[in-house]
Amino acid sequence: MAKRRVILTYTPETITEPIIYNLGQQFKIVTNIRQADVAGDRGRIVLELDGEEQNIEAGIAWVISKGVRVDPVSED
Repeated sequence: MAKRRVILTYTPETITEPIIYNLGQQFKIVTNIRQADVAGDRGRIVLELDGEEQNIEAGIAWVISKGVRVDPVSED
């Protein structure tokens, strides 16, 4: 099992979609919200992903295809 932390940045077009729920369901990834800042029609979420590496990679690609920006969390 692999574990990764990423930052999801939502736009007004994506803020109402259940992206995190679908990510966990479709890609068999355990999601853990570590921090969230949602204000109005924008949002930034630090998300921990736990699962098989190939599922995490596919899930991240899917999230990006939905219009959500994904950045890695630096270990610094």
